[in-house]
Amino acid sequence: MSWGLHPDLAEDRDLAEVADVIARTRRRPPLVHCISAAVSMDLVANGLLAAGARPVMTETLQEAPAVTGIADILLVNFGTLSTDAMDGIPATVEAARRAGHLWVLDPTAIGAAPIRTRMARELLAGRPAVVRGNASEILALTGGGGGRGADSEDPVEDARGAAETVAGQTGGAVAVSGRVDLVVGAGEPRRVARGDPMMARVTGTGCLLGGLVAACLVASTPASTSDSTPGSPAIAASSGPGTDLAAESAPTTVPSASVPDPTRAATAALAATVWMNLAGELAGWRAARPGSFRMALLDALDEVGEAAERLDADRGLEI
Repeated sequence: MSWGLHPDLAEDRDLAEVADVIARTRRRPPLVHCISAAVSMDLVANGLLAAGARPVMTETLQEAPAVTGIADILLVNFGTLSTDAMDGIPATVEAARRAGHLWVLDPTAIGAAPIRTRMARELLAGRPAVVRGNASEILALTGGGGGRGADSEDPVEDARGAAETVAGQTGGAVAVSGRVDLVVGAGEPRRVARGDPMMARVTGTGCLLGGLVAACLVASTPASTSDSTPGSPAIAASSGPGTDLAAESAPTTVPSASVPDPTRAATAALAATVWMNLAGELAGWRAARPGSFRMALLDALDEVGEAAERLDADRGLEI
């Protein structure tokens, strides 16, 4: 079979398992509100666009709670945690939940840094549908010391117990990234032994994976009563002073739609993990160095997405 794509994708069993989720993500491009690290914002935005999703980015207390209301889902990545983000994140999570939206937590570099560590642990009470991090970050959520910055110092399997604890606390799923990725949620834990070593030499690949998890989560969840308002592909809002745009009439109760479903959350986390790792493999096959790898990764995200669409379409024809 020749699709004009890498021939191995047509026969890839891991891709076949999650092709329907990836295909749905591309058919209904979700608008993902990303509170993300400054150093990785470009890769997250362009990676989501390459995958077929749409990013919107702002973190300020004056804007983020309002912007998250027009998005389909919220991603909170601590990254280079700024004063604006420290003020904006709790209110934005609350606004997302009141709007009936799910959200994803990426507790970057927690453990040694006291402010972000405390905030991450407190945010678990907001029940993120998926928590994505490396082994040291997941361990830090349950009292561990964390790694060295964004780098993990712990094997993925050592974080399995912590991941199960966090999943039990949130009611969702936990994706632990490493040499062999681990997804914990409903059912048996799943492992994904894919990817390329070059992924660890480009800033923001983990942050981008969090964005893909959010996008796939929208595709794995029944459509809400109101879709996101159409807009430009990517928006980077000013962090300067402005009027508080948060809606005063927000409901006082949290809609049930914002409560995670562990099966759908685990499905989305698995699909995003496979998507990102297969794209990394393709990029590594084509690129010799980190700079060219970063560019090749964007092309590969689109290529894997297209292959998933064709696999899903072929499956429909067979039925």
